[in-house]
Amino acid sequence: MILRPPLAVTSGDPAGIGIEVFLAAQEEIGEEIPIVWFGDSQHLPREKLFTSWSPEKPKELAPGLNLYQIDFKNPAEPGNGDPGNALGVINAIKTATNFAKEGKISGLCTAPINKKILKEGANFNFPGHTEYLAHLCGVKNAVMMLSCPQLRVVPLTIHIPISDVVKNITKSLFERTVEVIHSSLILDFGIKNPKISVAGLNPHASEGGSIGNDDIEYIGPWITQLQSKGISISGPNPADTMFHFNARSQYDVALCMYHDQALIPLKTLDFYGGTNITLGLPIVRTSPDHGTAFDIAGQGIANKKSMVEAIRAADLIIKARHNAN
Repeated sequence: MILRPPLAVTSGDPAGIGIEVFLAAQEEIGEEIPIVWFGDSQHLPREKLFTSWSPEKPKELAPGLNLYQIDFKNPAEPGNGDPGNALGVINAIKTATNFAKEGKISGLCTAPINKKILKEGANFNFPGHTEYLAHLCGVKNAVMMLSCPQLRVVPLTIHIPISDVVKNITKSLFERTVEVIHSSLILDFGIKNPKISVAGLNPHASEGGSIGNDDIEYIGPWITQLQSKGISISGPNPADTMFHFNARSQYDVALCMYHDQALIPLKTLDFYGGTNITLGLPIVRTSPDHGTAFDIAGQGIANKKSMVEAIRAADLIIKARHNAN
């Protein structure tokens, strides 16, 4: 008998590497973490045995693979995303989220989706998982954090062109993001006084105004105001000196101004082991930090490490929230 409801791992795009890295990850993790796969049995390897899981008795799991059936329209051909399966992908996420809100699962780890295929097949109009989960949970201020053992980063702006970054950086967005980071590191990671280091927008954090004034006129004063509220936040700091070993030891998370400023150092440090963690949700959600990888799907060469780390990260956050209560 399991002492808590299981973690849901959602199918993602069945033509991608999600299923194979999940099965490999579960083999490594074994019975250590209770897990249920939310997907269609037709997409599993033919020889793979499974037991159907019931949300009516959520804590009862069988040894091996437990599956909650989500019906997809079509079989899956590795490497060839099918818009006909888009509704199944979305339904897996939606169902798991609803079960998490109801306490029937402890949280969810989401396998990768392909936004283009979801838009083609189901008119999916969200930039990604993070925004869709925030919508399902009725949350306006969900924050994407990427994590590996050496570094945590949050991009302030995410999937937008670099030409749109400056106009999207606002005081409101900055303050909301910092407040979510601060409260989440306390609740989900047990860090009593989290230290946040802010990367400057311009090279050398504007170098005293000789390379733009954004960091001096806007970001700096915003940081000062948050410091007055008791938040341990520093910056803006030159982004090119924030990520070496000694600098990383001075903070718990780096808040960066745009996507690549955050993800390049993290993926350089740990390309295969990064984990995507959504902060600010009432439920626990993690994901491996990679895409569907259609180009290698079905070849048995996909690296399982990020999925393993995402499942373990979700488990640690579930435990931290339980202990906090």
